[in-house]
Amino acid sequence: MNASFDVQDGIAVITMDTPPVNSLGIGNRRFIADAIRRAENDPAVRAIVLTGRGRAFCGGADIREFNKPEATMAPDLVDVIHRIEGCEKPVVAAIHSIVMGGGLELAMGCHYRVVQRGTLVSLPEVRIGILPGASGTQRLPRLIGLEPALNMIVTGNTVMSEVLAAMPGQKLFDQIVDEGVVQAAVALARERADVRPLPRVREMKVTHPAAEAYLQFARNSVAAMSKNYPAPLRCLDCVAQSVKLPYEKAMAYERAAVTELVWTPESAALRNAFFAERAASKIPDVPEDTPKREIKTVGVIGAGTMGGGIAMNFLNAGIPVTILETKQEALDRGVATIRKNYEAQVKKGKLKQDKYDERMALLKTTLSYDDLKSADLIIEAVFEELGVKETVFKKLDEIAKPGAILASNTSTLDVDKIAAFTQRPQDVVGMHFFSPANVMKLLEVVRGAKTGKDVLATVMAIAKKIKKTAVVSGVCDGFIGNRMIEQYSRQAGFLLDEGATPQQVDKAIEKFGFAMGPFRMGDLAGNDIGWAIRKRRATERADMKYSKTADKLCELGRFGQKTGAGWYDYQPGKRDAIPSELVNKMIEDHRKELGITPRKISDEEIVQRLVYALVNEGAHILEDGIASKSGDIDMVYLTGYGFPMHRGGPMHYASQVGLYNVAETMKRFAKNPLDDAKFWEPAPLIRKLVAEGQGFA
Repeated sequence: MNASFDVQDGIAVITMDTPPVNSLGIGNRRFIADAIRRAENDPAVRAIVLTGRGRAFCGGADIREFNKPEATMAPDLVDVIHRIEGCEKPVVAAIHSIVMGGGLELAMGCHYRVVQRGTLVSLPEVRIGILPGASGTQRLPRLIGLEPALNMIVTGNTVMSEVLAAMPGQKLFDQIVDEGVVQAAVALARERADVRPLPRVREMKVTHPAAEAYLQFARNSVAAMSKNYPAPLRCLDCVAQSVKLPYEKAMAYERAAVTELVWTPESAALRNAFFAERAASKIPDVPEDTPKREIKTVGVIGAGTMGGGIAMNFLNAGIPVTILETKQEALDRGVATIRKNYEAQVKKGKLKQDKYDERMALLKTTLSYDDLKSADLIIEAVFEELGVKETVFKKLDEIAKPGAILASNTSTLDVDKIAAFTQRPQDVVGMHFFSPANVMKLLEVVRGAKTGKDVLATVMAIAKKIKKTAVVSGVCDGFIGNRMIEQYSRQAGFLLDEGATPQQVDKAIEKFGFAMGPFRMGDLAGNDIGWAIRKRRATERADMKYSKTADKLCELGRFGQKTGAGWYDYQPGKRDAIPSELVNKMIEDHRKELGITPRKISDEEIVQRLVYALVNEGAHILEDGIASKSGDIDMVYLTGYGFPMHRGGPMHYASQVGLYNVAETMKRFAKNPLDDAKFWEPAPLIRKLVAEGQGFA
């Protein structure tokens, strides 16, 4: 830590310096408290300026201390804030770049605040299932008013400093400057050095013409938007105390509320997602300082739904894209779809016309591979068949410049086989985008046996640039996500054989929190995709058992929404899933053919069989080294498959339930003669963790 304490003509400048965002770990907290005491005791110091060096004033709590003793070691953040506020000399915060969470609470404890224009301001704690527990729910309403403060706290949204500074009557910022924030703060400190009494936020009052009525209205709104999350309503409760109670009593209420929230399963789930997302970018054997290749231009092969969506990601990031197709008509259709998507954003006010024009100007089209010769990254998005991929990659091997990264958007095929079609396997990687590619956050980065470390580092960096959550997978059939979803889908089929209906299965898993049940998902993706996989399995994995209902559905030509009929019926131009009498009768007839007497299946069993199927296969994936950590699997399912965020991902959820309980339930399912007994044998990793009394990390 290179923090500093400098005295400039009677003004002590205290500068935090804990890269990257001056987080408030125990070292920084002690430094600030000691520096304030030192300045207060120095007769040569008349006033104090507190700031942060580098990319932020202060980004809040040190996430490395979460769940560790250091997080609550004295002085905690409340102690530091009260030490600043109680200082007998004026303390001015010089705020710039980023002030978030505990950093904003720290600034609000100062007597005055100078901010640089363009600073990002937020209290984002609600997004990890807690609340601003170091006086944030009490100070912000006093400084910007009840309504705007409540909105910031319950949403966790970031607001620009100039927006807050322009609010009528706000007291958060005493001054806003374009540059030179520390110099401006020093000037203000010198100007106010002898002004008494010092303004203390705790002594301010929260006023509102109809506080009770507004809070009741807000409660109804917050309850509606936070169905599965307790934190937003507890935030509201705490903010309400800023109106009703004296500061000290309201603070006690806030501290009790944050302690309560920390122990909720929802907060644990959100924290797991928070940490897993950050850990996903770290590859154990690829150092952070690994040199990266420069990606200035991108080629995309295929202008269909996936190719067009992939291209949009790079256009959005300001990277020129050349799309290749075999026929002009296909190119025209692809570009028209991209235009249509952007025009819809312009119409909704989400994209300005000039930005739309800029992005389209970055797009080029071609029918010739020669136009991809200078591309730094080339991504194929062609038909999912190995022979087609072979043709593409052999051609790319001929024309691509040395050092170009060659990526496949394959969702299931062997990336090592694809790499072997070239003389440069070290340059080949899987980049599995999820549909719609311009919307879905997940990017599975598939690491081949010979993929270069610099290629991996480059792809992970470019994923961040195009705002994707990238997760590294090893090579196997289906990688992480689709390998697991196959087991989930198999269980859904067995449930139909045994007595459930598609709508019962979908409703049960959607009530659990999934965005969409397996049968609605199949109708959206296209049931023919799964049909093709099952046909391939028949030759590759003859021992793999499936329900025949999905095949019978496809034999009827019911491929889903694209044909107007799948597991559900669909009206022209609409996506509402209407239960199908024809499908339900088909399932009943299939049971009769097998001699199965249907039984009543509970929603609890449906959820357990679907979710624990993911968990057991996920454990095998960890054993096989396909995923390096359980958090990676959770991120795949949270960002790519609609797993409920408040459950934290399948592996985290299993740990919360208790792996002993999960394993015992699996053993019970193995006794079902209509199910796959071999599959339900708990994975060795699960058995090992149960024996050790552990969960997934």
